[in-house]
Amino acid sequence: MTENELSTLGEFGLIRRIQQQAGTARHLIKGIGDDCAVQIQQPEQELLTSTDLLIEGVHFNRRWISMEQLGRKAAAVNISDIAAMGGTPQSLFFAVGCPQKLSVVEIEDLSRGFLAEAEHYGAVLAGGDTCRSPGPLFLSVTVQGVIAAGSAIFRQGARAGDAIYVSGALGDSALALRLLQQGKSPPADLLARHLTPQARVTLGQLLSRQQLASALIDISDGLLADLGHILEDSAVGADLELECLPLSDAFRNLLAADRIVIDLALAGGEDYELLFTSAHQNLAGCADFSPPVTRIGSIRPGSGISIYQANRSLYHCSRGGFDHFT
Repeated sequence: MTENELSTLGEFGLIRRIQQQAGTARHLIKGIGDDCAVQIQQPEQELLTSTDLLIEGVHFNRRWISMEQLGRKAAAVNISDIAAMGGTPQSLFFAVGCPQKLSVVEIEDLSRGFLAEAEHYGAVLAGGDTCRSPGPLFLSVTVQGVIAAGSAIFRQGARAGDAIYVSGALGDSALALRLLQQGKSPPADLLARHLTPQARVTLGQLLSRQQLASALIDISDGLLADLGHILEDSAVGADLELECLPLSDAFRNLLAADRIVIDLALAGGEDYELLFTSAHQNLAGCADFSPPVTRIGSIRPGSGISIYQANRSLYHCSRGGFDHFT
């Protein structure tokens, strides 16, 4: 056996290797290597915390994603939850359940991608865990961030008359996944949106700092599902304009050959764009927004979502958003 095998390196040898890869930060008094991480908490700040699982065969397929890409994605999709509150990510905690045949090199590639993505957003790996998995590879990530006291944007603030906005483009990730499942090679732009999504941290911070959003969420389960969370928590309904959905050129090219592809923009999931409502009616085109935001509808009294086509007839999506248990 060689040191490339986890059974030779051992759990604590693996942890030491990851500790050597990880950096530190000013807010971190103690990171990897003790029973708990210790962080400085500033006055007039609030702590944001979120946890997520990624399980092989449910969230990812190792035939299509490299270990480094998987590490990047694991960090980004969790940091996206901090962006969805308007906060600043600080610390990540990363737990890995390793199948027996997983090599040390593969784990190091995974952690390399994770650490690089965390650094990109100004965050640091502060702790975690490793164990053996008798089945698939699974990852558990906890992310912590901070926000000025009273500035977090929740889901329940939407009001009748608010405009509905979304950042970036919709459906690219879901369309790439569909093509992969069909044994086809997605266009590079679509594939990148699926394998290495970006968290919209800067946009979330801007919405919070300038108090532009009444409700905010990131799109992980699909536009309709995540808008539904805002509507349920806010006790309102929504009207969407189908022709206003922001779509990439690569998506539109494939949409021209198969119109039903539009349902992936409505309910495909894993966009990790920010969806928000606002009393401000003309935010689209504002130069301060990166990526750009698009107005796609409005909030109304009542409940549910009505989707209007250009001729004002109602459109019915053929699929629902992602749900682990339905």
